Parts: sequence; C-alpha cells; structure tokens
Amino acid sequence: MQLELRQLEQFIAIAESGSYRRAAEQLYLAQPAISVSIRKLEDAVGARLFDRGPRGVRLTAAGQALMPEARRALRHAEQGRQNARLAALGEWGALRLGFVGSATYSLLPRCLPAFRERYPKVRLELVEGTTLSVIDMVREGRADIGAIRGPVADQEGLRIDLAESDQFVAVLPAGHPLAARRRLRLAALRDEPFVLFSESQVPGLRSTVEKVCREAGFAPRLGQEATQVQTVVSLVGSGLGVALVPSVAAGYANDRVRFVALSGVDTAGRLGLSVVTREEGVSPSAERLREVLLGGARPIGDPRSGV
Repeated sequence: MQLELRQLEQFIAIAESGSYRRAAEQLYLAQPAISVSIRKLEDAVGARLFDRGPRGVRLTAAGQALMPEARRALRHAEQGRQNARLAALGEWGALRLGFVGSATYSLLPRCLPAFRERYPKVRLELVEGTTLSVIDMVREGRADIGAIRGPVADQEGLRIDLAESDQFVAVLPAGHPLAARRRLRLAALRDEPFVLFSESQVPGLRSTVEKVCREAGFAPRLGQEATQVQTVVSLVGSGLGVALVPSVAAGYANDRVRFVALSGVDTAGRLGLSVVTREEGVSPSAERLREVLLGGARPIGDPRSGV
C-alpha cells in the first residue's frame, strides 16, 4: 500500500494537536473520516502510530520514527509544487545562454543583472562561441537562447530580433599617423593591411567590412584574420594592420590602439547584436530572458548607453 500526502498531513495534525477531534476540526474533516484515513496509514506502515490515553493521543515508537520523514515529504511536495508553478512561468530552472564575445561589452552587463534580480531562481549557464556556433547551439537545443553578432542570413526555424544596433569605427595602432585624428574617411585606409574577421567563422561581419570598403572605393587588403572582436583589436595593437570593429569595442580601449570615428560610413540596420531563439519549443525562462535582452537594449551612441 502507498502512503498518501493527505494521510501524512492528517498524521502530523493529530500528533501536533494531541487529538483526533482537534485535528479533524483544523482540517475541516469529519472525525470518523480522519480515523479511517489513519487506520489505512497504519496498515500501509504495518504498525500502530498512536497510543490513546486519558489526556489524548501520543506517538508510538513507530509514529516517532515516521514524523520527521512525514514532515520532509510534505516540505518536498510543497517545494515541488512551487517549482513547477515557477517553471511554467519561466521563473525557475536552468537556462543556457550562448553568446559572442562582443556581447560582454554592453548588452549582457546591462541586462543580465536585471534578469538575475527579477528571476533569482533561474540558474544561468553561459557558453561563449561565434555567431555560427551559437546559432547551431540554439538550433540543436544545446542552448536555449543566444546573443549573436549580425548581420546573419535568414535562418529557417529560428527567431532573430535586433537587440543593439551599432556602427563601425576604425581601430589603428597607437603610433599610426592617423591615430590622433578624431574622425577620418574610410578611403584614407585603402593602402593599409587589414585585420579582417574570419570568412568561415564570422561571415556576416567579414562581408559587411568588405562591403563598406567597396562603397569607399577599395577592397581591403588582408593582413591577418581573427574570429573575436577582442582578438582583432589585440592584433591591431600588435602592429599587424588596421581594422573596422563595432563601436562598442571602443569602451575597452588600451594604450596600444586608438579608435577613430568614420565619416561617410553608415551601417545602420546592418551591424548589431541580435537575440536568437527557436520559433517553437522555447522554454518560458528563455522567453523571459529574451524580453529582458530586447527591453534593455538601445542603440550604441545613445547618450544613455555609456558608450
């Protein structure tokens, strides 16, 4: 015979009140009904749980042994009920977020603290990757949601929403003759070797750099390839060329490079961070994080962004 939670609840009420009658009143039950329920519980346990006396009932040795386990079972059941309700609301459980490195410059530091404060019972697991690998993680269910760097081609079965628009800036070695300028035209870099984003790993950014250079009248000369924005900046600082990077990276300048604004280059709608989820089967907690990431985003260059 199986023990039922209601029987354990009644057992605890009788033990605490010392009376079948008082326990029945507390639980809004008829006394004969609670007596029958406890007899069934004793049959399931295989031992008498209460001794009756002139001052009420008291626990037998078997009842004393059952009491802590009965309390624990009710606590676990209640915790399970609460967790299930919170999980259905997206407020409990584990959530895996894939992200590109440049999402750590502004978007994630701005939004994740708010998410953790709002949903403290959701455990976040962060996994860094490239845009293509994060897309694969989300598509294959290895990540619930992703923060990727656009532009990206249409992805069937995925929902992609722009979270943070941006513009390119030039990054030059600190000793470069043009590094002291506040603004320059992209054509001024036509003879320089470029540190370009990897064509296989970051095709969207690579094609956007090449496109804006063509619009400026030249094709960028490849000096070195890299995958992450941070790596591109580091290679420029090592003297391997110049580069175009999202302007959000300028918030993390170092003494080996200079970031210079560009005249006549507009990447609005072509460059930014996006949030990616599956179109179907998205967990409630992923939907909550998506809402926070999109609600807390703003264009880079907005005075409120701090960049």
